[in-house]
Amino acid sequence: MIFLQLFYTFFKIGLFGFGGGYAMLSMIQGEVVTRHGWITAQEFTDIVAISQMTPGPIGINSATFVGYSTLIDAGYTPAMAVLGSATATFAVILPSFILMLIISRYFLKFQKHPAVIAVFSGLRPAVVGLLAAAALLLMNSENFGSPTDDMRSFIISCLIFIVVFIATRRFKISPILMIVLSGIAGLLLYQPV
Repeated sequence: MIFLQLFYTFFKIGLFGFGGGYAMLSMIQGEVVTRHGWITAQEFTDIVAISQMTPGPIGINSATFVGYSTLIDAGYTPAMAVLGSATATFAVILPSFILMLIISRYFLKFQKHPAVIAVFSGLRPAVVGLLAAAALLLMNSENFGSPTDDMRSFIISCLIFIVVFIATRRFKISPILMIVLSGIAGLLLYQPV
């Protein structure tokens, strides 16, 4: 039963995940944290961080981790958890694969059709909205701390965020370098005083 739930959940996420992995984040959190309770909000934040650092799309990496950890938490063996991981990963990829087969067959023929142009015009703002929702979703107390709980950690988190934002946006510094430097800054700055 858990395999069917994993497949259905991630198939649905893959089907409606326009805009790539970051646009899927709010859907993934809504399904796996809020609706099913397979992982906690803290674990979801950790998944996002790990998925960004590992090769491959964030949506697929997240599905792989959630599939594995869900079955481990449900008491299954590691071998069955690998099968759960494969199930979630396959389910999140399958809709894109099917849609690409269909679209590639007809897109060149109908790309100038007014209905196709209208659909893509409607999808662009939706993708921007999903990306904004993913960004706002990650601005929570698990990532930034809370000014009421630990003001020092909150200020450090905000400063790292501002520096990284300005460095990547204005000065075009590589995001990979900023991830490494942020990790080093976190190691140095978050040590207990």
